[in-house]
Amino acid sequence: MAGHSQFKNIMHRKGRQDAARSKMFSKLAREITVAAKQGMPDPDMNPRLRLAVQNAKAQSMPKDNIQRAINKASGGDSENYEEVRYEGYGPGGVAVIVEALTDNRNRSASNVRAAFTKAGGSLGETGSVAFMWDRVGEIVYPAAAGDAEKVMEAAIEAGAEDVQSDEHGHTILCAFEDIGDVSKSLEAALGEAESVKTIWRPQNTVPVDEDRAQSLMKLIAVLEDDDDVQNVYANFEVDDETLAKLSAA
Repeated sequence: MAGHSQFKNIMHRKGRQDAARSKMFSKLAREITVAAKQGMPDPDMNPRLRLAVQNAKAQSMPKDNIQRAINKASGGDSENYEEVRYEGYGPGGVAVIVEALTDNRNRSASNVRAAFTKAGGSLGETGSVAFMWDRVGEIVYPAAAGDAEKVMEAAIEAGAEDVQSDEHGHTILCAFEDIGDVSKSLEAALGEAESVKTIWRPQNTVPVDEDRAQSLMKLIAVLEDDDDVQNVYANFEVDDETLAKLSAA
């Protein structure tokens, strides 16, 4: 079974139960502020801001919090966040990409490097693993949006490239440059998505056993717990039995 998306589903389910919502809201607010600062403060005129607001709403972030994050972009005391990408190898030679929004590059680099080192991995140079990935759009719908056939038909009509459906929901993939048009078309057919974002999709995956999978879970958890880190991607694959064990743990 494809490893990373399924593995992330496990982590996200655990995250919803265990992680503080304030940390999640803080990361969502940071993305909203950066998006508003780089473009217009109006979601209808700023595609990146529209997606950031949509994702915040999907996580039940209060409207007042969203508006404050937008307003912060035009305030004179707003932080100057930089978008930084870190690349390296985790346990078992698994390639890892870390995306961050930070106001202190030295702090972020130190924290990310320490996480890799502690996990038995190594942080590389920018571009050291990105060539093994494709930048694509990912649109996620809950299972309640419809059955697999309905979602597939809507995705084809919208111009998407792939659909992955299971009991937890539907993941629709499209070309990076088409995410705005595809998400709008899907919204008209299926309603508002659970999340709409650009991701790194691995061209190939590395099989890992249970021990390696557990080590990778710890590495990803440490990275995602960092305030500066927005997203983490890893190109590994685990079998159904291992996934079942990790899900039950």
